[in-house]
Amino acid sequence: MKIVFHYDAGPALAARLDAFAADGLHVDVCPVADAGRFKSLMQEAEILWHVLEPVTETVIDFSPKLKLIQKFGVGLNTIDLEAAKARNIAVSNLPGTNSRAVAELTLALMLAALRRIPAFDKATRAGQGWSWDPALQDSLGEIHGRTIGLVGYGAVPRILAPILKAMGAEVLYTARTAKPDAQGQFCPLEELIARSDIVSLHVPLTAETEGMLGADAIAAMKPGAILINTARGGLVDNDALAAALRDGHLAAAGLDTFAAEPVDPADPLLALDNIMLTPHVAWLTPETIDRSLEIAVYNVRRLAAGEALHNQVAWERSLAAPLCRQ
Repeated sequence: MKIVFHYDAGPALAARLDAFAADGLHVDVCPVADAGRFKSLMQEAEILWHVLEPVTETVIDFSPKLKLIQKFGVGLNTIDLEAAKARNIAVSNLPGTNSRAVAELTLALMLAALRRIPAFDKATRAGQGWSWDPALQDSLGEIHGRTIGLVGYGAVPRILAPILKAMGAEVLYTARTAKPDAQGQFCPLEELIARSDIVSLHVPLTAETEGMLGADAIAAMKPGAILINTARGGLVDNDALAAALRDGHLAAAGLDTFAAEPVDPADPLLALDNIMLTPHVAWLTPETIDRSLEIAVYNVRRLAAGEALHNQVAWERSLAAPLCRQ
């Protein structure tokens, strides 16, 4: 079967994808930047292994043989589900395959924000590592003794919560309903925001959650609090976040996702020194790729055999999500 992997691939991953040809799976790697090649490859592709670049109605229209859109990850907001449904193209995602990687980067961003690692790294490289501004001391801190609020309690918070508790944090969480096995205290979003020293977002981007952390919610956060977002950029009002970081209401933020990606170099957030940034790579580890490929190949086999797919999207539960580039 003809498969397009729509993302960059390093040498080791490219070799592994090439090796699938021996089993009858012909995988073409197409970097996101090569739009012309992508359109050409999709003329014959039966399966799209989709990572981040949106699968729009236009993409579906120029893919006449497409049978399956396999999301590498969880979020479906990058796929035009209405257009896929209209063409009877199956859509599946891979919940859980990237959860550990995302949890680990989330923790790393918390620590980087608390210990101002980028600022110290920059000063040390400039030969100023032992002459930094003493005022920076006041912005440092530890996870121990802090209250950390997890917005959502899916696979990533389930990994994070016991780690944070073991490090001495008080853990709060909010979700549609309380989880009987959760490690943390359930509370409404408004209470979590008001009580937390660190607020970490772990919900999908849907019509319901888009902009959930707007200007009012950010203003309601504790003075000196930290925001971490490894979920979706569209959950947060970027202008309000930038203002809160500039005026000192928030001490810091750690972001792996942005409302528009790639992020605009002129985005005011990028000019701030109390923000830790990564380019939507929380999920990206060889281990995540290994877990994802195992299930993706399994679904290819099941598609060829006319069998039910692993974690196929149920249309009636998924058509309310806005399509955006994340």
